[in-house]
Amino acid sequence: MTRKKSTTSLVQQSVGIRLSSHEKICAERMNNLITSIQRLEKKVDTLSDSVSKGKGIVAVLVFLGSIAAAAIGFFNYKWNFTTKVLLLI
Repeated sequence: MTRKKSTTSLVQQSVGIRLSSHEKICAERMNNLITSIQRLEKKVDTLSDSVSKGKGIVAVLVFLGSIAAAAIGFFNYKWNFTTKVLLLI
């Protein structure tokens, strides 16, 4: 009776070759995923910075608008008050 060592070693070699090629493909995919995630993180950082700047600009515009509205209201009130006083005199 002879043993079939040659066939099992041939099968093991082919499985080993398939596994190594699979590992190479998976390693390449993982590298692609890592670079993609890093790019997305950079984009998220820049977007969050842009949003923060936008919020600051909106706050400044609201502040300036409220000052302008207060000034217009003050002068409008002053104008109406002086015209009423002048009409009474």
